[in-house]
Amino acid sequence: MSESKPITLYTAPTFNGYSVPIALHELGVQYNLKYISFKEKEQKSEWFLKINPNGRIPAIVDHKNNDFPVFETSAILLYLTQHYDPEHKLSYDPVKEPNLYSEVLQWLCFAHGGIGPMQGQANHFFRFAPENIPYGIKRYQDETARLYSVVEQRLAGREWLVGSHYSIADIKSFPWIEAARWSGVELTEFPNIQAWINRIKARPDTHEGRGVPIRTDYEERLKNADEWSTEASKNFGFRK
Repeated sequence: MSESKPITLYTAPTFNGYSVPIALHELGVQYNLKYISFKEKEQKSEWFLKINPNGRIPAIVDHKNNDFPVFETSAILLYLTQHYDPEHKLSYDPVKEPNLYSEVLQWLCFAHGGIGPMQGQANHFFRFAPENIPYGIKRYQDETARLYSVVEQRLAGREWLVGSHYSIADIKSFPWIEAARWSGVELTEFPNIQAWINRIKARPDTHEGRGVPIRTDYEERLKNADEWSTEASKNFGFRK
């Protein structure tokens, strides 16, 4: 192991980018941070594509496991709980609690295949697209809200998405849903989600992880939304 800390994290301040540092802080895992610059297109550089051939963040390299690389947020969260969560602080034992373990997988897949892609498209058409396409905006905002309604129902009478404690199922969805208004979706009709967000924000380790690599205040960003969206669109390559 050439690095002094077991994990190197490659990330940027995006909805996907925040889940992994939150998990690392909650688990108390030491890591090296590598901020990936979209403006410099580092995610497409030859050296990074060896870590993640899809050219996206986040990704990690586990130096305790022969510099083993892992990409895709959900895969990283599962990997971290497999290798760095022996007490199942953020997970459930697949042997002793197989049903709860299965539920975690289900809600991870729900967020990975549902909330992430749909809200990502809502965000793109609402904030970053080079032309205004009302159909695209409405379609993806409506579908995002529908997915939120599933989470809202799930949280009725319970504090966390799975079982009796905070888990990677919550960590996966939280950064997306927290940023709902930035994607043009209001949370006023989802009181259970609002209470869930507040519980998560009150966790000190999650608060620390949510600030990696930098802390994004979406409510503050909304005050200068057009200016920020234009600059970010250029960095992402959506506009010239």
